[in-house]
Formats: sequence, C-alpha cells, structure tokens
Amino acid sequence: MAQGALAASFFISGRKFQVTADSLTARGFSLYGMVDVTRKHELVPVVVTGFRHATLSGLCQSFLVDIPVLGTQTLRLTGGDRPAEASDLFIDATAETAKSTNFNGLDIGVAQGAITKGPVNSGDKNSPYFDPDGVGQQAVSATLTDVRVSAVAVSTGTFSVPGLRLQLEQGNHACP
Repeated sequence: MAQGALAASFFISGRKFQVTADSLTARGFSLYGMVDVTRKHELVPVVVTGFRHATLSGLCQSFLVDIPVLGTQTLRLTGGDRPAEASDLFIDATAETAKSTNFNGLDIGVAQGAITKGPVNSGDKNSPYFDPDGVGQQAVSATLTDVRVSAVAVSTGTFSVPGLRLQLEQGNHACP
C-alpha cells in the first residue's frame, strides 16, 4: 500500500504521462481550467479534474523515460485486485476520455470560484492563473468507465493502492 501527499503548488516537468482506469467512482467532483508552470517556466494549459474521494479499479499509470545509452523505458504503476482509493485527487490533464459517465447533482457553467460540491486545489486558488469567474463544472458524485487521461500532474491528499506494482520495461509500454 502506498500513501503520500504532494504539495499543493509545484513546478511540473512538462512531460505528459498516461493514467487509465477501468472505472472511477467519486464523491465530490469538480472540473475547471488552469495553467500549470514547468520547471523551465513554460505555461501549460490544463483541465483540472478534482475528486474529494475517488475509488479506481484497474488503475494504470505510465511514464516514458529516455535513458542515455538504454533508450526509451516505460515506468508503469498498476494496482492489484482491489480498487485504489484517493482523497483530494487532482488530475491536471491535457486530454480526458471515458466510455460512459454518470453524474449526480451536476452543475455546468458554475463560476470556478463558486465550486463547492467538489474540491478546488488550494494551490490553484492562490495562483495568478486561477480565474474565479471562469467556467467550471461540479457534481455531488460521478461514475466514469474506461477512463483514459493524458496528464502533466496528479496530486492527492492520500492515495492507497493495494497490491501496488511498479515496473520498468524497455520500450514503449504505455497503459492501454
């Protein structure tokens, strides 16, 4: 089991990685636009998807890593037979898809600064790139299946992954 917390505000690498899940069930859902900043101070527009509490089945996360002399390697993190659980989960994404979605108590077009049903990252609220009058979305709960995300950052308050498996493989073996 892995647990940990990431800082609310941090510089990102700017490199994209994949996060997939067979299903994601959440209480407290939010969605809003943001700009992340890379270590080189480049601006990366993202959609932040927030979940107060999320349960993820079939979790996979993969990063492509170029290692001198050895070439491209894939670092893959997968969960075991039981679902992973996260609190205050934020995914800074450049693209997201889901085969099906089901929202309960959905509000589309709410001001980002007025989001209350789902979380807003405190680091984002204090960023000059957060627009409290920008368009956001929120829901009491959400269920997504066959989730595929291209992300530049993921942060959580807590993250529990029973049966965690971490593997480094030669070549490109991104999550399906």
